[in-house]
Amino acid sequence: MEVKEILDANLIKSDMSVATKEEALNTLCQKLIDNGYISDVEGFKKDVYAREKEGKTGIGNFIAIPHGKSEHVDNIGVAIGINETEIPWESLDDRGVKGIILFAVGNDHEDANQHLKLLSLFARKLGNDEVVEELLKSTSPEEVIQAFS
Repeated sequence: MEVKEILDANLIKSDMSVATKEEALNTLCQKLIDNGYISDVEGFKKDVYAREKEGKTGIGNFIAIPHGKSEHVDNIGVAIGINETEIPWESLDDRGVKGIILFAVGNDHEDANQHLKLLSLFARKLGNDEVVEELLKSTSPEEVIQAFS
């Protein structure tokens, strides 16, 4: 499985302009529901926030990977937002984030396995500073997808 096979340009907002984590998650959840990936924004967000309480999803280098398994997911997907400015987020390096990669996965056994594969796949890519730099400079969904290629 390759990252570019998973990414849907309709779930990428490369010109996001929000000031808070909540606004970022609202924006990305709206993309997910508008494109048929989730069935209930509030229910899905509740599951994401429950996961946020377990530990920091800001992985450093201005990137956050919020996620949570949810019964409100109809199709596994990844929504990505590239924000113009740094927003406050609990992160491993105590800095804010500009790139938010929101995973939408169901909570059955098969989706749980996919969830781990997705996290691993993206973690490998995001461990590369050049990938992150290109990602954060992206100005279109196509450039975001290209950054991961």
